[in-house]
Amino acid sequence: MTIREKLEEIEKETLSPKACFSSQTKGRERSVALHPLRTEFQRDRDRIIHSKSFRRLKHKTQVFLAPYGDHYRTRLTHTLEVSQIARTIAKALRLNEDLTEAIALGHDLGHTPFGHAGEETLAKLLPDGFSHYEQSLRVVEKIEWEGKGLNLTREVRDGIFKHSKGRGEILDNEKQNMPSTLEGQVVRVSDVVAYVNHDIDDAVRAEVIKEKDIPSYLIQVLGEWHASRIDRMVEDVVDASLKVSLEKIAMSKEIRKAVTDLRDFLYEKVYFNPQARPEIEKAEKIITDLYEYVLKNPEDYIKPYPQEDSLTKRAGDFIAGMTDRYALGLYEKLFFPRSWPSL
Repeated sequence: MTIREKLEEIEKETLSPKACFSSQTKGRERSVALHPLRTEFQRDRDRIIHSKSFRRLKHKTQVFLAPYGDHYRTRLTHTLEVSQIARTIAKALRLNEDLTEAIALGHDLGHTPFGHAGEETLAKLLPDGFSHYEQSLRVVEKIEWEGKGLNLTREVRDGIFKHSKGRGEILDNEKQNMPSTLEGQVVRVSDVVAYVNHDIDDAVRAEVIKEKDIPSYLIQVLGEWHASRIDRMVEDVVDASLKVSLEKIAMSKEIRKAVTDLRDFLYEKVYFNPQARPEIEKAEKIITDLYEYVLKNPEDYIKPYPQEDSLTKRAGDFIAGMTDRYALGLYEKLFFPRSWPSL
């Protein structure tokens, strides 16, 4: 018996019957030999961590564009916070932590530079639109590994694709809109738990809002501090999910309403804050100008894969893959005048 087989046996002995067992995965697009040490979901986690798109997350905006402060979240630190929250919930419910972690680490690989401003701009520019969750799936299926894709298991790809809800239902009652595994559902709710808390923290640090601006009833329900609010939400998800016998991942009505209201508060006071509009407009111009330039000069920037896709689609891939600082640097190189050399 290999170490991997022993790990698979431990899963069967210790995890909930509702968990997704790595030995029962629905498999990959391209068959590969099983690894002697790692389960299939461990391999997916490792493939994501070692990908170039994962490394680029460290220089992509979470909320504040190209932040100079050392303590503001980036898309990478957001991803790590989602991963840790999701693992805590998965462990408490005896679900598969490796699958949960793999989905969490890959869920935002398709995010653009300049956060939601970049995403909204690309959505307007591309003929077929753009969404980061579709792009995240595209990254792992068609872009990474020089166009071969990471060849992840179906369960991980499903969780990545269905992690996002925008301003929609955190836990959708329509089954087709939710991840097929409980582990994927855990990541979906953990994404919200992470960002409604750390975006509040960053907004206070940036003096966009003050702690006292948070509606008092939300403080009463969720807690006064960053850590206590996360703890309250996580405990509620675990308790509510156990009450429905893990038929789905759940939240109580009280906490779900509070989380939704806190998210609405962020949209009003932070994400669409009038003070941020000038910077958002700058980001929109940068994305638009770069997109139009690379379309006119595709040989220098646009990858030849995926071959079946249009030039505009692949131009979108190039823009979406940029970090904030790469976009700023390329914009300066292409559009700023250079000093004449001294003679």
